[in-house]
Amino acid sequence: MAVTPTGKGRSYQYDSQGSFDWEEYLKENDAIPAPQSCFKQSVEPPVNEFKLHQKIEAVDPRNLTSICVATVVGMIGPRIRLRLDGSDNTNDFWRLVDSSDLHPVGYCEKTGKLLQPPLGFCKNPTLWPSFLQKTLTGAERAPENCFKKEPSNPKTNEFKIGMKLEAVDRKNPQLICPATVGAVKGEEVHVTFDGWRGAFDYWTKRDSRDLFPVGWCALSGHPLQPPGTAQVKSKSREPSVSQSAHSPGNQSNASKSSSTSSSGPTSPNLPHDRSVSPLQAESPAITVTEPDTSSSTTATDKVTIYVNHNCSCGILLNPKKIEQLPNQFGPGPYQKVLREVIQSCVDCAKHEKQVYNFIQDGNGKIVITANQGNKTHTKRLPPIDKVSDVWRFLEKSLEELGCCENLFASQPLHGFCAQCNREKKTGSDFKKPLETEEYENRTSINRALKRRWSTDSLENQSQKAAAAQQKIRRYSAYDSAEASSTTDSRPPRKLSADPNDWTIDDVVQYISEVDSSLATHSEAFRKHEIDGGAFMLLNSDMMMKYLGLKLGPVLKLSNIIEKLKGKKSSH
Repeated sequence: MAVTPTGKGRSYQYDSQGSFDWEEYLKENDAIPAPQSCFKQSVEPPVNEFKLHQKIEAVDPRNLTSICVATVVGMIGPRIRLRLDGSDNTNDFWRLVDSSDLHPVGYCEKTGKLLQPPLGFCKNPTLWPSFLQKTLTGAERAPENCFKKEPSNPKTNEFKIGMKLEAVDRKNPQLICPATVGAVKGEEVHVTFDGWRGAFDYWTKRDSRDLFPVGWCALSGHPLQPPGTAQVKSKSREPSVSQSAHSPGNQSNASKSSSTSSSGPTSPNLPHDRSVSPLQAESPAITVTEPDTSSSTTATDKVTIYVNHNCSCGILLNPKKIEQLPNQFGPGPYQKVLREVIQSCVDCAKHEKQVYNFIQDGNGKIVITANQGNKTHTKRLPPIDKVSDVWRFLEKSLEELGCCENLFASQPLHGFCAQCNREKKTGSDFKKPLETEEYENRTSINRALKRRWSTDSLENQSQKAAAAQQKIRRYSAYDSAEASSTTDSRPPRKLSADPNDWTIDDVVQYISEVDSSLATHSEAFRKHEIDGGAFMLLNSDMMMKYLGLKLGPVLKLSNIIEKLKGKKSSH
């Protein structure tokens, strides 16, 4: 048995094959394991008979009412990594092979359910049927024997504080680590990871499939990460994660192998950092880094953010004030520069509190303020831990505010902006198309949105318009309930030949007449103020994302819009 040092006065035990020795660890810590009866796991871990690239049907973890086509893209022991077809690797997720979320291809057809596109489907939802046919044609489908029966729920919550277990690290879900029950409350338990500060701890239901009894990893051939060492700030370990473990034998070998880091000996001889690569299970080795929660961290990396005054600033910011901003912020520490840019957005607002409300909040170190009358409001931004976070947050903020994505950018623009397609202004050529519009007038906002973004692509127009209208409505001081009640009582009238001239009620009347089943969605059209011009700009993705409609109504509405466009072009 090898003993590997991992910090001051501490050691973790490994047997002759390099596996973590729970028996010695429990004895050393005077701890007891949670009994098997606590877990929703089979006494004998299920055998993984899946193969890479096989197709299955799986519940979308972000929308539990949807079942989607998924592909096996990684395997560790009895766990598989899945990617929903039509999505990307940022939404991959892990499941045990005996999960009730997994089904063979054809399950939905047999049970009368409908295969849905995943949230964030990369194509127009109207293309889903053809995409589905293409993705399944010629693909290898996982056979019935791959799918195992899910174990039954534990009868009662038998977890006690201090009991040891093995648990999935939900921030790095390819990892399973030694853990301790930190608290028990009703049907939930608080999982704390041994040797880590607490950034990875979580509450979960007692029957979670992410919890395993002590020894499960050794029994199933799944790697178990050794405990961290909270006293050590800089740690590095690279556990081996194989993507080619097709059989239990290979999986066992994968769990016993170790990967060599450029900075030290092979795993598991070093405690590990928790920093995760986006392609976690797609590479043989993974580096994992725990966020440093100490106050000694300083942001020394510098960044420069350029102000491209010729770009559209949307309807929430005052163009005159934007004109007065400097040509660039920085170079300087990235957190300081980001704060200056976001604060300048608030300061340049037509109504500070409204723009302030659009900015995402969090528990980071950057603080912004907004004035409203005699009150000053303050909020923290989400944690910004690296330069790439700056650009991600800035891009999202510009989108929320309805601005051109190049208004604040990493490079200065010369000539014109391809994104908003506005020629670079010179002196008196620059006019303020929205300055004279009354901000609170929703109809004016709707029309102004169409004029302002008339040069955008159709998809960009509709996405920006819907996002801005939805948020403007949320924070507007006016209540449209009275207006809605009066329009509800109006009798049907003859509609204009040009759909762009229709009012909100005209749109509702038309779709209800074409298909009575769509009348149930009239409130959504009123809520988001979809008049004729906005209706003609809608696309399928936006109807699902912003109006909250399901695929069936979206397909019907898309067909209606296409027919209207055809009629208009024929005149």
